[in-house]
Amino acid sequence: MNPVTQHIAELNIGQLWHPLDDPRTAGFTDNSERLNAVAERSKGFVWRCLPEEAERETQTVNLYDGDPCALWTMSVWETPEDLEAFVHRTVHGAFLKRRSEWFKPQDHKTYVIWTISAGHIPTLREGLDRLDRLQADGPTKDTYDFKALMARKAEGSA
Repeated sequence: MNPVTQHIAELNIGQLWHPLDDPRTAGFTDNSERLNAVAERSKGFVWRCLPEEAERETQTVNLYDGDPCALWTMSVWETPEDLEAFVHRTVHGAFLKRRSEWFKPQDHKTYVIWTISAGHIPTLREGLDRLDRLQADGPTKDTYDFKALMARKAEGSA
């Protein structure tokens, strides 16, 4: 059996309607730890950016012009299918359907998936660069979104 040489990383960004400590955001904030725990127990989970790492990385990037309601998450998975299963086929999917309650709509892509070498820990800057490329150039073999992944699967080239 060949050792795994590649994983995938994902970055997800957004702007909350209200600050994290606002009661109108409670449905999101009160469940974040629970959803992170589900991710960590999910098949194929490798790594996620912890809050202290996120705080340190955020200081190097001006996300949404420094809006204090800007949030991001980043994680690494063994395969795109493992990430897709967590996002859409666990309790996370129910919260994803409610995202408009907590997050402002955007006129740009808010997440990206890309291929990395197994063992590599991506940075926020790396993820934002990939997100910019996806926005500007569309999906490629190594930088894509779920829509592109599903299209490739339908064509039989995933």
